[in-house]
Amino acid sequence: MSQFSLSSDASLPVRDGRGRYRPASADQILDAARRVIDQKMQRGTEFTLLATVKEYLRTKLAGFEREVFAVLFLDTRHRLIDYVEMLRGTIDGATVRPREVVEEALQHNAAAVIFSHNHPSGNPEPSATDRALTQRLKEALTLVEVRTLDHIIVAGDQTTAFVELGWL
Repeated sequence: MSQFSLSSDASLPVRDGRGRYRPASADQILDAARRVIDQKMQRGTEFTLLATVKEYLRTKLAGFEREVFAVLFLDTRHRLIDYVEMLRGTIDGATVRPREVVEEALQHNAAAVIFSHNHPSGNPEPSATDRALTQRLKEALTLVEVRTLDHIIVAGDQTTAFVELGWL
C-alpha cells in the first residue's frame, strides 16, 4: 500500500530529500477532504435531506481541535448560498453573537440557515448552552424573516440534529 502526501497547495504529492513520498498528516488529509466536499457540494446544492447536510457538515467540521461555529446560508428552496465559519473558539466553547449571524444572513440574502458546530470532546450531545444559543439565534433571525432549519453538532463521525430531537 503506497502512502502519499499533499503539498501545501494540494496540487502535487510531497517528496522527501530522497525522492520518496512522505505520508500525509491527519490535518492534510482532513484539509483535502474539505476541499473535495467544497467541489462536490457547491453553491446551489440542495440541502433538503438531513443525511446530505450531515455528510457535508461532518466533512467540514470533524477533526478540528477547537470548537468551530459555522452557518449554512440557504435560499428559499434550501439551496446552498454559502458555508461560513463564523468563529473558532476554544477546546470547549465559542462565543457566538446573534448580531453577527443576522448581519451575515442579510449580507447573503439568505432565506434560511442551518447552524452547526463541532464538539472536539467527541460527545455529540447538545449542552444547555447549545440549546439557549440556538433559541437566541432563531429569535434574532425571525425578526428579519430568516428561518432556522436546524442546528447540527458534529463530534468526529457522529452528529446530533436538533430537528431529530424535536427541539426545532
